[in-house]
Amino acid sequence: MREIVLDTETTGIEVREGHRIIEIGCVELLDRRLTGRHFHVYINPEREVEEGAFAVHGISDAFLADKPRFAEVVDDFMEFIRGARLVIHNAAFDVGFIDAELQRLGGRHGQVTDHCSVVDTLRLARDKHPGQRNSLDALCKRYGVDNSQRDLHGALLDAEILADVYLIMTGGQTALLLSSQGSSDTAGGEIGVIRRLDPARPPLPVIHASAVELQAHEERLAAIEKAAGFVAWPRAAEVVAETL
Repeated sequence: MREIVLDTETTGIEVREGHRIIEIGCVELLDRRLTGRHFHVYINPEREVEEGAFAVHGISDAFLADKPRFAEVVDDFMEFIRGARLVIHNAAFDVGFIDAELQRLGGRHGQVTDHCSVVDTLRLARDKHPGQRNSLDALCKRYGVDNSQRDLHGALLDAEILADVYLIMTGGQTALLLSSQGSSDTAGGEIGVIRRLDPARPPLPVIHASAVELQAHEERLAAIEKAAGFVAWPRAAEVVAETL
C-alpha cells in the first residue's frame, strides 16, 4: 500500500478569495514504512502573501519571486501522488487549494480525487479523541512526537511530523523505550517513534504459546475462578479455537 503524507502552505486561508499555494511537501509511505522518497517545492503564487499567513509560515514575497509557478511543477507533482492514498491533516483545506490550482490550468488534470483516495487525520483524531484539541501540535504532545523544530509551519517538515503521528494514531511503529535504552531526545518510559527506513528489515516473529504454557494458563484461570466464585474468562482452548 502506497501512501503520501501531504501538507501545503498558502498565501492565505480562504481559497474562494483567490489565495494560492506557495509550498507543497510530501513524504512517501510504502506498507506503513517511510521510504525516504519525498516531493518538495516552493511556488510563486503570482500574488502577495497575506500578513497573517506570513506570521504562520514565514515565507515572504521576496523569497517566492524566483520560484516556479504551479503550472511548471504540476506534472511532477501529479506523477508523485498518482495512485496513492493521500494522508492530510484537515484534508478539505489542502485538497481545496490543490483542486483550485488544477482548475486554473483548464482542468486537464481533473481533481485530486480522480487520482488518489484521501484520509483526513483531523477527522480520525476527532473520532479517536472527541472533545479534545486535535491540532498537529496537540497530537504531537499526546503521542510523544518531537516537534521541537516546528517554530514556523513548513510543508515538508509538517508532512514528516504528520507521518509519525499518523503511524502511531493508526496503530503502529512505536516502542516503549526504557531509561537505559533511551536517547537524549526521549525520556525513559515515553513512547518514541521508530522510523523503519530499511525495506529489507525482516518482520517480527509471531511466538505462539506452547502446550505447557496453555495448560498453566488454564490452571491459573481455574484458581481465579474458584476464588471468585464464577467463570470470568474463556478457556485458553476456546480462545485458540476462535482464532483458527
